[in-house]
Amino acid sequence: MSNVRRALRQTLTIARRDFVATVFTPIFLLFLFAPVIMGSFGAIGGIGAATVADGSVDRSLIVAIVAEPQADVMKRADAQLRRVFRTTEAPPKLRIDTPEADPAAQARAQFHAKDFDASAVLYGPLDRPTVLYGAQGARTADYMAELAEQTLRADRSGGADLSKATKTAVTRTSASLGGRNQAAFIAVFGIFFLTLFLAGQVVGTMAEERNNKVIEVLAAAVPLESVFLGKLLGMFGVAVLFVGFWGTVVSQIGLLLPPSAAAGLAELRPATGVGPFSVLFFAYFTTAYLLLGSVFLGVGAQASTMREIQMLSLPITVLQMGMFGLAGAAASHPGTWLATAAEVFPLSSPFAMAGHAANSPALWPHFAALAWQLLWVAIFITIGARLFRRGVLKSGSAKPVWKTMFARA
Repeated sequence: MSNVRRALRQTLTIARRDFVATVFTPIFLLFLFAPVIMGSFGAIGGIGAATVADGSVDRSLIVAIVAEPQADVMKRADAQLRRVFRTTEAPPKLRIDTPEADPAAQARAQFHAKDFDASAVLYGPLDRPTVLYGAQGARTADYMAELAEQTLRADRSGGADLSKATKTAVTRTSASLGGRNQAAFIAVFGIFFLTLFLAGQVVGTMAEERNNKVIEVLAAAVPLESVFLGKLLGMFGVAVLFVGFWGTVVSQIGLLLPPSAAAGLAELRPATGVGPFSVLFFAYFTTAYLLLGSVFLGVGAQASTMREIQMLSLPITVLQMGMFGLAGAAASHPGTWLATAAEVFPLSSPFAMAGHAANSPALWPHFAALAWQLLWVAIFITIGARLFRRGVLKSGSAKPVWKTMFARA
């Protein structure tokens, strides 16, 4: 058997061992359904926040103090203006009061009402209205000023509509610029979220085996490079199982979306096309996991206790956040020096190139990028194995490589 085949067989044996030891345990079910648990907590918090927000919105009003002849015209103008707002972005409900002896004092009294919160109050003649507003009412004050303008125009024109538009929906046959940018950000965020959730587990894979001395047995029978690569591939198999399970679930949920939501998702069309982009997304998720996992494996192999592993979690998370920020900025500014730097730097390259696939239809840069990223996976694994051999097992040469080279010369 050749050395390459032997190394490959040893690597796959280690990968299968770690995969089975991780998947065939009850704890794996908790890990598999962790998104449901986190989503439940997020949903509970979101419902609570939405309830508080809806309660405060329901109690907010905008008040117009105008005479009776203009009150009906203002109601119609308000109904027309609200058509351009989404439900969640519309101003508070309009309340119209009849002017009293002192409209200015009447307007200020609205902000001390017990049964509602006045966001903005308008009074005075509509050609020179006065709008009072609270700390959060600057935008509603602008709306009240525009409402006065439209009411005055409608009053002078008799309330008749001056135009009637014909609306025709148009379906794009190519990806829009906004759709490409959104698809690029979603690709960057998707890979970041998956690697943040999955790759961090690689850190602790060596600690237990260091404590029970299993790593010494493995190191005596198998090259450390094969041990590191095998463990990395085993944990990647766990990640693929996780992504495959939830990918299937999400794809089925997507079939239940209403037509309006499906039409919105159709606008998120990557420049390379849906099919090639899906393949590239999985390829870059693979390289991102292997790159970050190899770094985490090499760093985590130096830790001997769970406390040290927990201390390593913060810099690891900071590193991942930094790569996400760099790649996100690159996806928003394609073709710039920032995008090029993010695409070349090894740890941010998979994220940035996933965004590149959404922004540019060219496919040839991805072959070079994938080869470049896999090269760095090999470099990180080699460095991690040598550091572990020399720093933990104490079986390597104590002299640096450059001193050995000069000694031979």
